Amino acid sequence: MSESTEMEGSGNTNVTESHNPRSRKLRSLVWNDFTKEQKADGSFVAICNHCKKQLTASSRSGTTHLKNHLGICMSSKRLKRKKLVVRRLVLKSTDAKNDGAPGLEHPQFDQELSRQDLARMIVLHGYPFSVVHHVGFRTFVRNLQPQFKLPSYDVVKADCMKFYENARLRLHEVLDKLHCRVSLTVDIWRSGDGLEYVCLMCHYVDDEWKLKKKILNFVPIEAPLAGEEISKSIAEKLREWNIDKKLGSMVLDNCSTSDIVTRELLKSLRPKGFLLSNGDLFCVHSCAHVLNLMVQESMELACELTNRVRNSVQHVKSSQERSIRFQKAAKQVGAPEKPLVLDAPTSWVSTYLMLETACQYQDAFSCLAEWDADFTDFLSSKAWSDAKAVTECLEVLYHVIEKFSATRVPTANLYFNDICGIHLLMKRWCMSPHPIVASMAAQMLEKFEQYWDLTRIVMAIASILDPRYKMKSIEYYFKLIYGDPYEAKARIDNIRNSFINLYNEYALQSANSSKNQALLCYVGNTSGYTSSESGTGGESKTSYRVTLSDTRRGLDQYLQETSSSQPSKSDMDMYLEEAVHPSKEGLDDNFNILAWWKFNAAKYPVLSMMAHDILAIPVSIVPLDSEARTLNQYLSPMDPIIVQGIICAQDWLKDEIEASPTVGPMDALALVSAAAGLEGDDECMMPPNGDEFSPLSK
Repeated sequence: MSESTEMEGSGNTNVTESHNPRSRKLRSLVWNDFTKEQKADGSFVAICNHCKKQLTASSRSGTTHLKNHLGICMSSKRLKRKKLVVRRLVLKSTDAKNDGAPGLEHPQFDQELSRQDLARMIVLHGYPFSVVHHVGFRTFVRNLQPQFKLPSYDVVKADCMKFYENARLRLHEVLDKLHCRVSLTVDIWRSGDGLEYVCLMCHYVDDEWKLKKKILNFVPIEAPLAGEEISKSIAEKLREWNIDKKLGSMVLDNCSTSDIVTRELLKSLRPKGFLLSNGDLFCVHSCAHVLNLMVQESMELACELTNRVRNSVQHVKSSQERSIRFQKAAKQVGAPEKPLVLDAPTSWVSTYLMLETACQYQDAFSCLAEWDADFTDFLSSKAWSDAKAVTECLEVLYHVIEKFSATRVPTANLYFNDICGIHLLMKRWCMSPHPIVASMAAQMLEKFEQYWDLTRIVMAIASILDPRYKMKSIEYYFKLIYGDPYEAKARIDNIRNSFINLYNEYALQSANSSKNQALLCYVGNTSGYTSSESGTGGESKTSYRVTLSDTRRGLDQYLQETSSSQPSKSDMDMYLEEAVHPSKEGLDDNFNILAWWKFNAAKYPVLSMMAHDILAIPVSIVPLDSEARTLNQYLSPMDPIIVQGIICAQDWLKDEIEASPTVGPMDALALVSAAAGLEGDDECMMPPNGDEFSPLSK
């Protein structure tokens, strides 16, 4: 909304009257910070509760301009708050230096700032709004600061939503200023009441070359889920955040209707020319999701073997007597002292952990079979040999996914080598002397290659943008994976051509941007005689504003365009021809690729634009299982608008908390599930009338 909607309070001297209480209810949260009043001429104005500025409040004006003003107004309040914090620190330091001498008076208590701190704490740690009625909390606050008046349940809820709204405006401003593209992940969550939610998260590398991820929306979708409805909801949110023109890639692995959603989004975005390579890089699969999917399906081929191991473990755990007898057998054969693991059949990771532990107790199980007549379904030596062979394969995949999930800065360049290594291993497993391993590997390889064809270009381009490897990793692994030299060369050339085409797309974008900036700068400074001053009597004086340097503007570009006989190398040619960046010994040298590109962005201007976008693509997102994507009992019954506000605001606080010098990254953010057990604790809560009572007096 333009500034013409604002009206200075000093310029409106008409008598105003309160807004009719029987008129339509104001539903937007922005009205928590504005008072709507009717002027004598019948028009309505919105008066800011913080700075008292008057803005138009007609029914057609909407509330966008009010939200924009609130962001500006609240910025000044945040500055005021920072000054207050600094003053408190100075006073504290002064008191410490006085070493017990009478110090200065304590800073003035601020009820409003303390209310904001309370809302921030509730959002950050996922506490229930009813914490303000808990007896212990009220006693603690009263003893800590008797002047603080605890707000009610409804007021603290409104404060938390106000915090969310202000944070949303700030994030909207950040995304507006981004010059790079963003990638998205879409997850489907469920509440305990059966309501489905779409969680939309964006990933990008900011101007300081820091990898960021933010939950943008957490919106309900009516079940049964329809791909068309999900795609419409996503498209709507992209327009609301104004990032539909900045979209790079999207990961939809946790969405059961991903094919339909992808098709519908491509249908709407591709004709507008917003996508890279005409949408060829739009749909990306997480390599962790691919690995999970292919292993879980292949485990069905080993179900007979895993069932027998599971039955053996269940037999030992079925009674205390058998457990003691098994421990005695394990001690006798010198088995390691580790507890047996019983798996969840729907999770291959838990099955691997069960097999890995049970295989170490092979001799103990054989000894138990001699002592326990009821233990009849024990495994033969051949069965144990097959179990160990399967376990060795699962161990490789388990540690790869574990490595993916432990990566602190998961840029897209980190995974190409590992995925190619797994591709090679699966080919070798297909020739295993153990038929069960060979059959599992053949099925995994078939599934893997289906997804690999869709994702390898993105991962390969990201690997090329890693200065430690460039084209070398692709050349090395493709020659090993594809035995036919002609096929290997064709696939290497395909990756190289895709990289060059993408580079040319960015180079054209960069050239157009440079020409527009140069034209604007030249026109703005070579407009001849311009009015610069006003003399007496309203006569204007003019001055010639063009300087000598302005006459040389564009000369460098002209020389470059007209010197075709001496073509200069592009930054891509220089990058690929130069030697690779030396790596330290070992597989993990803690190389910071984002710091490298930040330092070399001026040397490789076009490639750095590519790196900004490609490295942020979340190709390593480790998918959550369905149980982990279920809202807890605290959030499930809430209004979906409140659920979105709490989840998004809590996520946005991560950067602020992690940047704090007093808070480490491990304890930076409490999960929303932490409050699940608090909401229903009636004995610790205040009665509805607010009177305190002791649970012992009941």
